[in-house]
Amino acid sequence: MKALVVTGLIALTLAGCTMTAANHADQLPASHDRELTVGLVQKDIRKGMTQSDVAQVLGSPNIVSKDKDGVETWIYDKIASEASYSTGSGGILSLFTGGRDAGAAATTQKTLTVIIKFSKGVVSDYSYHGSKF
Repeated sequence: MKALVVTGLIALTLAGCTMTAANHADQLPASHDRELTVGLVQKDIRKGMTQSDVAQVLGSPNIVSKDKDGVETWIYDKIASEASYSTGSGGILSLFTGGRDAGAAATTQKTLTVIIKFSKGVVSDYSYHGSKF
């Protein structure tokens, strides 16, 4: 009986260490918004598109301005941060770490700025810049 209890405790201890940071990241809720990416801009935005078509593809811009010549500029400025942390305690490793928890953390930030110029209600020019750090 004692051997069965010890075997059960070892199994539970080992099971407590099975989740990695990637496993925890998979458990995070997904964004329901359509993600603004360079690929989306390259694929879907074209000169000659109407403002309505652009809004349907990209949504509402963050900034809208108009110059003295009537050229309207839409700016999409998106910043995304992702942070994940995984921790585990117990398990066979706790025998070697004095019972301390072990963990890992990761943080990533991305930016994307899209600038679209409209002349007479259609796209006359567009540019974009993205970074990840």
